[in-house]
Amino acid sequence: MPRSRSSPYKRPDHFTREAKKAGYPARSVFKLEEIDERVHLLRAGMRILDLGAAPGSWSLYAAKKIGTSGKLLAVDLSPLGTVLPPNSTFLQGDALSLEDGQVGQFAPYDVVLSDMAPRTTGSKTVDQARSFELFMRALAVAGSLVRPGGSFVGKLFMSEELRTARATLKGLFAEERLIRPEGTRSVSTELFVVGMGRKSAA
Repeated sequence: MPRSRSSPYKRPDHFTREAKKAGYPARSVFKLEEIDERVHLLRAGMRILDLGAAPGSWSLYAAKKIGTSGKLLAVDLSPLGTVLPPNSTFLQGDALSLEDGQVGQFAPYDVVLSDMAPRTTGSKTVDQARSFELFMRALAVAGSLVRPGGSFVGKLFMSEELRTARATLKGLFAEERLIRPEGTRSVSTELFVVGMGRKSAA
């Protein structure tokens, strides 16, 4: 019988080791760092909403970039497991079901981040559909809470629904970028859809 292969997601790679050395809980920090460098996303004094923040790498990176004059709200169903700096607040709960007053406590936001992904089932079709649903709901939050001129970053598993996701995003933002960061594992179908220049409400 052929040997079963262990999941590549469980094996620490170069990015995982470098993240730990730098004090981040997960390798995903390098994805946000690359997105930030490519589109100049984060600056001092910004207000940031991080949806699906656990284990906290994106929040830590963003909190450092916005500095003491900025504000960050991190939200996740799971405990964060990471100590955030004083300019940050963690709220445990469903980011997409909490009352607007809770998620919007620092609104309007300059940037809404979403690295949310569904628990994978092994079914490509099911996982893609759930990823699309999460992306669209995060985009709706951004549409409600991002200031005019602000930005959104959302993770999405590539599928036929990408066209719909892009069309919806283009209705809200003046510019759109699709980014697959270098730190993305080769077996992953994820990419990040970035919206910049939130349009003013009609």
